Amino acid sequence: MIVRFGFVAMSTAEVMKGVSPSKTMTMKSFAKLADREAGLRKLEQIAAGNLHNTLRLLKHCMYNDIQVYRLTSKLIPLATHQDLADWNPFAALTDSFREVGDYAKEHKMRLSFHPDHFTVLSTPRPEVLESSVRDLQYHVSMLEAMGLDCRAKNNIHIGGAYGDKLAAGERFAEAVRNLPEVFKRRLTLENDDKTFDAVETLEMCERLGLPMVLDIHHQWVNNQGEAPAELWPRVLRTWDSDYAQADSPADRPLPPKIHASSPKSETDRRSHADGVEAGPLLDFLRRIAPGTDAVDVMLEAKLKDGALFALMDELGKYSGDGVEVLDKASVRILP
Repeated sequence: MIVRFGFVAMSTAEVMKGVSPSKTMTMKSFAKLADREAGLRKLEQIAAGNLHNTLRLLKHCMYNDIQVYRLTSKLIPLATHQDLADWNPFAALTDSFREVGDYAKEHKMRLSFHPDHFTVLSTPRPEVLESSVRDLQYHVSMLEAMGLDCRAKNNIHIGGAYGDKLAAGERFAEAVRNLPEVFKRRLTLENDDKTFDAVETLEMCERLGLPMVLDIHHQWVNNQGEAPAELWPRVLRTWDSDYAQADSPADRPLPPKIHASSPKSETDRRSHADGVEAGPLLDFLRRIAPGTDAVDVMLEAKLKDGALFALMDELGKYSGDGVEVLDKASVRILP
């Protein structure tokens, strides 16, 4: 089984110091500007800088053999703010987005977004649902502006229970069914660490035909007594669904993706540690390897790519013990 590792948004490498893809301007600062049009141009300049730094991060990834990367949702400051609903920044950013997408396609990189916790489709409040759909539109528009096909996904959680988990799940399912088809083709669902556990999220994925991103850390702290590997055959099948793959069956298949992190401490098991412990992750990978050709692992650790490099160093110590290091960011787990 081939395992590729990726990281989220920012690099902590010294050589990438100051290369931020998420520089911003607050609405309070924007509102103070006397010239609104000049303010919008400033926001577009900040966004262009963020996209330029994203391209630098992708080049840093490729230098280190990293082909799996999560984009920050903050590429365009204030993009979804209701007071700027009449602003369309994409025309001014066409070349910047295309440059990022072209580089990713040239190097066969897997890019994704993880819209934040304000994107909640299980909400009972119509205005929150409307805002959540608008946020999904923003993420879909960015991926389309990059020219990336539907293998570039937006990963979300089911959301809150609001005192009635069954009703919340029904609202979520109904909201997804009402989404435009292009939105659904971009979606993956992830189990969370407090509300909708891995079993419940898997059932929702099977119900809606969506691929599931299994977060093994979340599963460790929020479960029904099952081991994560016990769910894997069903999780794997969700990646065979119509919504999991590219528009053309001739394109290369999309490997399933998982999220991995380690607890910050024994007393704070939900928070993410700086790095990722090799042992528990390797145990899971060994358990799923016999029936899995490939899997991509997004590391959600405070040290970002630094955690990835440290993990690869640790995995190198298992060479000859069922682990073959392929390059700086991938391994083969041997049967």
